[in-house]
Amino acid sequence: MANSKYEYVKSFELEDEVMFPNLIVVWINGRKFSRFSQVHGFEKPRDEKALKLMNSCAVAVLEEYADVVFAYGFSDEFSFVFKRTSKFYERRASKVLSIITSFFTSAYVRKWREFFPEKELQYPPCFNGRVISCASIEVLQAYLLWRQNICHVNNQYDQCFWRLVKRGMTEKEAQDFLKGAEKRDKNDLLFEEFNVNYNTLEAIFRQGSCVLKTIVNDTVKFDKDNTPVKRSRRKIITVHSKKIAGRRFWNEHIVLLKELGEFVEEINIVKPEFVRSFEFESKLMPCTWIVVRLDGCHFHRFSEIHEFVKPNDERALNLMNTCAMAMLEEFQQDIIFAYGVSDEYSFILNSSSNLYQRRASKIISAMVSFFTSMYVMRWKDFFPQKQLNYPPYFDARAVCYPSRNILRDYLSWRQVDCHINNQYNTCFWKLVASGKSKREAQESLKGAQLQKKVEELAIDYNKLQIMFRQGSSVFWDEGNNIVAHQENGGSTGSNRKVVIEHCDIIGSTFWLEHPNILNEKQQVQFQVPSFWLANEDFN
Repeated sequence: MANSKYEYVKSFELEDEVMFPNLIVVWINGRKFSRFSQVHGFEKPRDEKALKLMNSCAVAVLEEYADVVFAYGFSDEFSFVFKRTSKFYERRASKVLSIITSFFTSAYVRKWREFFPEKELQYPPCFNGRVISCASIEVLQAYLLWRQNICHVNNQYDQCFWRLVKRGMTEKEAQDFLKGAEKRDKNDLLFEEFNVNYNTLEAIFRQGSCVLKTIVNDTVKFDKDNTPVKRSRRKIITVHSKKIAGRRFWNEHIVLLKELGEFVEEINIVKPEFVRSFEFESKLMPCTWIVVRLDGCHFHRFSEIHEFVKPNDERALNLMNTCAMAMLEEFQQDIIFAYGVSDEYSFILNSSSNLYQRRASKIISAMVSFFTSMYVMRWKDFFPQKQLNYPPYFDARAVCYPSRNILRDYLSWRQVDCHINNQYNTCFWKLVASGKSKREAQESLKGAQLQKKVEELAIDYNKLQIMFRQGSSVFWDEGNNIVAHQENGGSTGSNRKVVIEHCDIIGSTFWLEHPNILNEKQQVQFQVPSFWLANEDFN
């Protein structure tokens, strides 16, 4: 990070550590997935391919992160359980949540073709999430029972509902018909009206899916006598169990016992106070400007594997910018400005925003998920000759700033950081290009005054692209109002659009030229995001 007078803004960042000995669970679920499933023609009441896609993404999460040892999912949700000794990203809730949500989203987009080869993604799939802190193994047991009960109740209802709709009822009529129906009533309806025995339906529908790590003995080689030599190793498996919170299922898996603990008693009812704790979400302070900052995870490695141009790859930066512009369109009633450099972007939410009732986890997860989804979907537009070798993903945090002045100081901090980091990287890669090793280049720049180093290396810094030097600002350009007269005598309409500029945002000139950006009383008018326009279902 660059040193500057604006660094004080970091003091507003609060750590949200999940304290030991609490167990960490990341619970994610689809955002607007009813519409997503409708647009993409998912089978009702359940689409087995869609469920297997979700399972495949969960497997990818367990493969990527050693600390995640168990996952349970159904429909468009999954819960990921971390081992009890986990120190994953210092157990910071926002970081843990955003990384898992972003990686899962990235895997979902990349694996889509594997399960739906005949269907194009019409718009970005997106997930919400939250961190559940379980104070003990008994609380985790209750949480898993709660989720599997929901799986059963929802599936039983949907099996009835969609069969009634297919037989001719409207959705409203089917809802009214099933209102107040008990479990037995629904089973009888399925059997008597549709000749369906609920207990014979596929287990993946009724019981959900467990993804877990287990120990297997695999043959690694053969000795001189052709006798197989076996070694124990961990393997990820997907199973469907009737009662995942039961002692029999849990305690027969060595990895779960070792990493999480033993289920001592059988439970059949979840205490209401447990459910309330599972559903609790902290809210961000009202009447403050919210900044959601996204950062690429392990993007040094990502850029090397995908051969990004050094020190700056214009294609990669424009891909980030395109995703940022889509973010403003998607969250157009709340995001008023964004600033990005390299593999990070900061999104500013108006102080009057009530997005998700200002629930931090929902804001963070939805934004990082949508951004990730766009990044993977638009990759080919900027890198048509390069395949994505593994899922790109991001972490995120939300920080509240109490005034416009402090908010502007935050943005100034990020632009100063952009300038100093770009100077450093420009010098570093110039030294590497001259024949120095990366280590030698680092030593040469240690403690150096970068401006002098730029001059010594004969770098005409001011001729570098302005995007490299000043980053990218994305915001709503109000333009000239276009008045559309209505029959009742009123008028609506505007020429409002998202634009991107590369300019100085530290001084006052930019803000004086665009006074509406930080005008919290500004009225926001809804517009359909551009990536929806090609889909007739949204018109």
